[in-house]
Amino acid sequence: MAITKSTEIPKIEIVGFWNVQVATDTVIKEDGTEISRSRHRHVLQPCISSKDSDDKWVFTDTDISSEATEVQAVANAVWTDTVKANYKTFVESQEV
Repeated sequence: MAITKSTEIPKIEIVGFWNVQVATDTVIKEDGTEISRSRHRHVLQPCISSKDSDDKWVFTDTDISSEATEVQAVANAVWTDTVKANYKTFVESQEV
């Protein structure tokens, strides 16, 4: 009786103008027959934003190096310099 565990990425979606939504399935098989599947979703944005001690916005590109190669390819294609600039403008405009 061989039990295996694998992960699959069945869906990568662009939501809005810059959000990359990733669905990852964890699949458990016993003797080649699937006995369990669970899905995890996460969303990536082009930058991580915060404010410094002078109350100025600081943007750091999101590190996608630990993402699957197909996710990296999609993110790199979508997150052009223009998209990143638009994202930063959007974040700055959300200040309450």
